[in-house]
Amino acid sequence: MKLYSVVTDRKANFEEGSYTCYLFSKGEDKICKKCGEECAEMIIAAKNNNKEELKNEVADLLYHITVLCAEKGLDFCDVEAELAARSEKIGNLKQMKVTDRNT
Repeated sequence: MKLYSVVTDRKANFEEGSYTCYLFSKGEDKICKKCGEECAEMIIAAKNNNKEELKNEVADLLYHITVLCAEKGLDFCDVEAELAARSEKIGNLKQMKVTDRNT
């Protein structure tokens, strides 16, 4: 993934004025906070039924998740491999729990 390569390069080679470098300088808490904010914004965009807004918010979230992966040393290829492995599973539908909301 090209984005992951750019992000890991920014982590290794600080570049003045780079937002990615700024996030790495602030650390894990800031990166996780941004992931949470972007996730909430993506949910709101989805609820607003605005595809353009949703596209932008999904892109923001994926970017921040990529930064988090790089911060934690998780190669994005490993995430892609996990998704590929999961796509091979058939009949993996989990049984939904029935919850008694009256108790």
